[in-house]
Amino acid sequence: MNLLTKICALLFLVSPLFLKAQRAETLMEKNWKFTREDDSAFSSAGYNDTQWQTVHVPHDWAICGPFSKENDQQETIIRQDGQKEARVMAGRTGGLPFTGVGWYRTHFKSPVDLRNKSVTLLFDGAMSNATVFVNGKKAGNWPYGYNSFYLDVTPYLNPEGDNVVAVRLENLPESSRWYPGAGLYRNVHLIVTGKTHIPVWGTYITTPEADEQQAKVVIRTKIEQPADAELSLQTAIADAAGNIIKTVTTRLTGSPDSGYLQELNITRPSLWYPEHPYLYKVYSRLYKKGRLVDVYTTSFGIRSISLVPGKGFFLNGKNIKFKGVCNHHDLGPLGAAMNEAAIRRQVRILKDMGANAIRTSHNMPAPELVKACDEMGMLLMAESFDEWETPKMKNGYHLFFKDWAEKDLVNLVHHYRNNPSVVLWSIGNEIPDQGTARGRELAKYLQDICHREDPTRPVTQGMDNMPAALANGMAQLMDIPGFNYRTFLYQKDFPELPQQLLLGTETVSTVSSRGIYEFPVARYAMKTYPNHQSSSYDLEYCSWSDLPEDNFIMQDDLRYAMGEFVWTGFDYLGEPTPYYYDWPNHSSLFGIIDLAGIPKDRFYLYRSLWQKKKETLHILPHWNWPGKEGQVIPVFVYTSYPSAELFINGKSQGRRTKDTSFTVFNTGDEASAKKLDRQKRYRLMWMDTRYEPGVVKVVAYDKNNRPVAEQEMRTAGKPDHIELAADRTTIKADGKDISFITVKIVDRQGNFCSQETRTIHFKASGSGTYKAAANGNPISLEPFQAPQMQLFSGQLTALVQSSETPGIITFEASAEGVKSGTLKIRTSK
Repeated sequence: MNLLTKICALLFLVSPLFLKAQRAETLMEKNWKFTREDDSAFSSAGYNDTQWQTVHVPHDWAICGPFSKENDQQETIIRQDGQKEARVMAGRTGGLPFTGVGWYRTHFKSPVDLRNKSVTLLFDGAMSNATVFVNGKKAGNWPYGYNSFYLDVTPYLNPEGDNVVAVRLENLPESSRWYPGAGLYRNVHLIVTGKTHIPVWGTYITTPEADEQQAKVVIRTKIEQPADAELSLQTAIADAAGNIIKTVTTRLTGSPDSGYLQELNITRPSLWYPEHPYLYKVYSRLYKKGRLVDVYTTSFGIRSISLVPGKGFFLNGKNIKFKGVCNHHDLGPLGAAMNEAAIRRQVRILKDMGANAIRTSHNMPAPELVKACDEMGMLLMAESFDEWETPKMKNGYHLFFKDWAEKDLVNLVHHYRNNPSVVLWSIGNEIPDQGTARGRELAKYLQDICHREDPTRPVTQGMDNMPAALANGMAQLMDIPGFNYRTFLYQKDFPELPQQLLLGTETVSTVSSRGIYEFPVARYAMKTYPNHQSSSYDLEYCSWSDLPEDNFIMQDDLRYAMGEFVWTGFDYLGEPTPYYYDWPNHSSLFGIIDLAGIPKDRFYLYRSLWQKKKETLHILPHWNWPGKEGQVIPVFVYTSYPSAELFINGKSQGRRTKDTSFTVFNTGDEASAKKLDRQKRYRLMWMDTRYEPGVVKVVAYDKNNRPVAEQEMRTAGKPDHIELAADRTTIKADGKDISFITVKIVDRQGNFCSQETRTIHFKASGSGTYKAAANGNPISLEPFQAPQMQLFSGQLTALVQSSETPGIITFEASAEGVKSGTLKIRTSK
């Protein structure tokens, strides 16, 4: 790029006309007042709210607890899980007090003069049944707590003085199957523009032709304008470095419903891939009678999507199988309150495992997740609903479907149709309407909305009753038929699918507790134990589901299988299957990664197959078994290499090699499952090793039988000191950024004390504060915010949050009988 071009690009961005544009967007984060009481007087502009609690938004009112089995106790039948009679379930929605009413109020004066302006409030998510008042007048409402919505509040404002926004939220009991969170749990935006402006989500960018040589970029821009306006639109595309590479100016006439159309061609574009998440920006500059009145910025990526019958999903002409996970929206100890650092940490962990996709189960995602996936390279299936007309929950979405489904789906599509990471729309999850005569009609209604608003992406849904969905035509209708579980139906049902495509929209539901191992080691369905845990030998699953290898083998051996989305990437609050009725279980065991963000053993099994570019060599279980000397303790190894030899205290236990003779075609029967035949293809297992304290060593061999890697695990001695490790030692001094610190106890030589459960006390000083902690124990009732917590299987995660003052945060963790640990985190602007 020559000097003149750089200067022109700089002038475009900082010209006086640019700076005088009338758009101002503010995050409404601070100085909100909050109460759990309910009174219609709270909407009044003059109400005295000084005695209410002061909170920052995003805010989840329920995450502080306390935990109780009485919170949203449900007597119900979970038909999807094969249950036949109703029973009382505690902990199904996390055991947290999220039901009921909450009010938020805030006062503001606009950063700019509001006379002759248009003002919009944009809510990224408000849980739920939101009613918004501005200066005592109702500005609007939105029932669905997971969706983003916006309101034009211009008519209700005091342009020159104080303005009051009040929001009433209500979560009904028996409205959710998992912990939904509560409150203004995502960001609230105040957007001020001129009367003539580009509205919220007002641009739509597509790349109908895109390859490494040439890309056609089509931009449709909507304008809110007076009828007599003389308008022109200048649109510029900037590359990732901020250089303007293309510009077009159009004189605007008429008011097309689809927006004003502009087209530009880019030579030798940088295509967006998960491995190369290259982003461009569009700057839309709106002029009225030659004067700049608005500037709107849109991020986008250049990439193409196609489906090939019998072969699957193609991105930029390259066949990609989905190595995906399903995730609920809660962030463990932070609850549902959105935090960008926590979201990006989750994406980093998943990418290290080798995942390339996330399904936003079973609802609309936070904008910060979509942005992170755009920037970090993660494909997204953006999901919408868990119910249509037929209820799963007494107070579920079926109450709103008739009047709100189209509005909700349009908002989802308009919000994210410019984001390159979003490659699939999902219109539902395990919808009971699969089994009704009207099911196909409803599916067509929703899929048609997606096609109308964005014809560039395919539509799917997760169907768990494939015989019924085939019988009523729903499965044949979808762009991509999505199978939830039932891998045994893949080969049987595929010939009935005219699309010749099949996607595992939800798979596996293996359950495990980090660091907990049960004996004897065998394959079990719905196994429960007195300790309320599940074994981390990764052989336990649910009555409707299976094990990781039951899906690996489908994806490897059936070309038409497009990939899978594992249930789940992270543990989440609620749904403590298989402990439906057993308080204090109140969080899931499905996660590959626990509620504290610490990987379970299963993480390394997926990594060994999905992360081809990195070495994986992982031994389980731990080797601290006092009292079990001489007893059989099977040893498993998860590795990216084809074979390995195991040693215990220097004595070889033999060499194991992954057995590729087992295929989808000669396994799957009950006898094969009991012998763990499919597991033998993907993991190395020594089933008869006996415990003796000391050293377990594994040596891995490549395909040429050369030793290429080794790993050791030692029996720990007496606990000696606390060891700390932060995910990031430098964070932003913005009052929001978080460093996640893994806390564990080790012996004097640094060997991990895997069975430690002592209580750790936390202190943070300097330019930040202690925020919360989680230990990954699904039955722990300790408050996440308390300055102490018990270790679970020797570990936990503590969170420290920055202040707005740059400097150093000093974090200290202490426990009785061991040396403390100290860690310093730097914060900077």
